[in-house]
Amino acid sequence: MQPQYFYKIMTTPIVFQAKAMTTNLIISTAFLALVVSILLLYFDAISIQDSNIHQEFKNDTSLVPNKIHDAVVLPMPGGAVGPESFTFDSRGGGPYTGVSDGRIIRWQANESRWVDFAVTSPKRDGCVGGGDQSEMEHICGRPLGLCFNVKTGGLYIADAYMGLVYVGPNGGLSRPIVKEVNGIGLGFTNSVDVDQSTGVVYFTDSSTRFQRRKFVSAIISGDDTGRLMKFDPRTRKASVLVNNLKFPNGVALSRSGDFLLFVETTTCKLYKLWLTPARYGEVEVVTEFFGFPDNIKRNRNGEFWVGINSRRGKLLQCLISQPWIGNAVVRFVPWDVTRLRSYWAGLVGRNGMGVRLDRNGNVVEVLDFHRWKEVSEVHEEEGSLWIGSVVMPFSITHKFPNSI
Repeated sequence: MQPQYFYKIMTTPIVFQAKAMTTNLIISTAFLALVVSILLLYFDAISIQDSNIHQEFKNDTSLVPNKIHDAVVLPMPGGAVGPESFTFDSRGGGPYTGVSDGRIIRWQANESRWVDFAVTSPKRDGCVGGGDQSEMEHICGRPLGLCFNVKTGGLYIADAYMGLVYVGPNGGLSRPIVKEVNGIGLGFTNSVDVDQSTGVVYFTDSSTRFQRRKFVSAIISGDDTGRLMKFDPRTRKASVLVNNLKFPNGVALSRSGDFLLFVETTTCKLYKLWLTPARYGEVEVVTEFFGFPDNIKRNRNGEFWVGINSRRGKLLQCLISQPWIGNAVVRFVPWDVTRLRSYWAGLVGRNGMGVRLDRNGNVVEVLDFHRWKEVSEVHEEEGSLWIGSVVMPFSITHKFPNSI
């Protein structure tokens, strides 16, 4: 009969070995899922460039994408990156845009340079600097969507970390307006639009689970904690209009104020939310894009522009429809998936596009920005298109012949 201590000595290595095998299996599975996800995300997206890119274009040769070749590139000051959204003040000044270090900057056309206008966080130590500032975003702020109230001259800012904030006509430090709605904090404030007749502010919170610097995790996991909300400055109250959304992003009010258009980046869908008394609260799908939509901006003619970050292929669509794969990557992969995706995008390149919609949200034109990556917004103003990106160190302006 073997002594008891001998039994313990013999079984201990077996237990350790079993645990090690389990850990290796989990890591290997997660790594494989990550590799498959990246391959699907990029190579599949690239492979469809020569195929039919939108379901509505199949039998309409007038909607073949137009490539933009002549454009002016405006570098960001101080090496900053990510002019994600644009807006103009009531006098036509600007554009104004937010960059990676938490600043709102304004274009001085007569001086051909960018100047500082506002910041979204009082903590500025270590914030100003070039390149990627994602590790400091939660401290410095990351302004995304912008929209002026033309009556007050104040600027509403959707800051990914600070929530919905506001700064007066003279700029400076913004003040918080909304940080939570219905007791749930804003996790990833993204886009904003203002009803100029009532002052009501419409904005999106892309996720209450993932912050902006983890946005890839929100998409591949099928996270549905996003919300479309409104803030009424007359009552100082915020409320939810639509919840359980998958990465709600851009939002824009129609010229007559009878509906809102908004997008889900994960599903690539464009939605219409009715605001008229007879149909208030009704939501309908307008279309499904060929790529991942970002911001929506209305032009002076009542049409809309949607920035398409990158194309989406059928294999990637299949991946997103099976969120258990993405959840496995998010849960078990020990690396930052968003950073890996950014690195990979820099290697393979991902050109964006702009889609023009009519007043009802129907697609009428597609612009192919074949030289520029990850387009976030197309903003039409006084005969020019201003093209933004959340990752590039410059903005682009292009004279648009069809502008009203």
